[in-house]
Amino acid sequence: MIQETTFRFPSCDGQHQIFSRQWAPPKGEPLRGVVQIVHGVAEYIDRYAPVARFLARNGFAVVGEDHLGHGRTAAGPEEYGFFCEKQGWHTVTGDVRRLRTLAGERCPELPYFILGHSMGSFLTRTYLIDWPGTVTGAILSGTGQEPAAAVALGWHVANAVCRTSGPKTHSQMINKLSFGAYNRQFAPCRTPSDWISRDEAVVDAYLADPLCQFLPTAGMFRDMMEGLQYIADKSNLRRMDPATPVLFFSGDRDPIGQNGAGVRKVANWFRQAGAEDVTVRLYPGGRHEMLNETNREEVQSDLLSWLEQRLPAAEDGQ
Repeated sequence: MIQETTFRFPSCDGQHQIFSRQWAPPKGEPLRGVVQIVHGVAEYIDRYAPVARFLARNGFAVVGEDHLGHGRTAAGPEEYGFFCEKQGWHTVTGDVRRLRTLAGERCPELPYFILGHSMGSFLTRTYLIDWPGTVTGAILSGTGQEPAAAVALGWHVANAVCRTSGPKTHSQMINKLSFGAYNRQFAPCRTPSDWISRDEAVVDAYLADPLCQFLPTAGMFRDMMEGLQYIADKSNLRRMDPATPVLFFSGDRDPIGQNGAGVRKVANWFRQAGAEDVTVRLYPGGRHEMLNETNREEVQSDLLSWLEQRLPAAEDGQ
């Protein structure tokens, strides 16, 4: 039986205790490595239980946390969609680092991978810049990069709302300009979230989940735009460890990845920055959440294969 435990640790904001979960193989079975999952916006770590249990059955411990303003880290709905008053992006990335340190202390000799999805992929890209060489490999799911002008415009709009209405404001205008646009290519749409998966049960469960049904605040949106500017800076990209293997995977109908074009663009940025091992997998017809897509078993198998191929040589012979 998979071992599932929860714990908390102090956030870099100095106020919150970060809710975290770990999945581990059944007692007595050897550990092959650790995978830390970094979730996206308006969701939480328990949505990754299926892939976490799959990896645990195959010998990997899996850890993850609910970011500030998300899931069980948030004190209540009044905190949903808000990071913190200052330096929100780097505060949340700092929490990702704290969990990596804690989990690494428990398993100091094991290979350690980090998997970020959507906004979590942007946080993971920030992590690779700020703490190079501290993971065995990185996996970026559902990533992309909007043009610099669009990111700058988004920052100015969000900043204006912050100044006039406050950073904790939930703005329908900002949502319409950003997330609200993702469904357009799937018209006529059954729901407002058809863009996340072809699996209608997944979409319906997402829409019924109270921990997923909030808008990012103006402050959080401004933080994300600052994060996107940070990870697009070529001088920052050159700070990454070129020896860290990176797997990009996405659906080729994912609007966040510009239907694959944005994914390939970021992968090329990594290569231009010196990354020596970059793999891109685009799944035909897939939408934003490939780990929750109709072909998720294929995606899980590909993910496991990539991880196994990057374990130390001694592990390969087991």
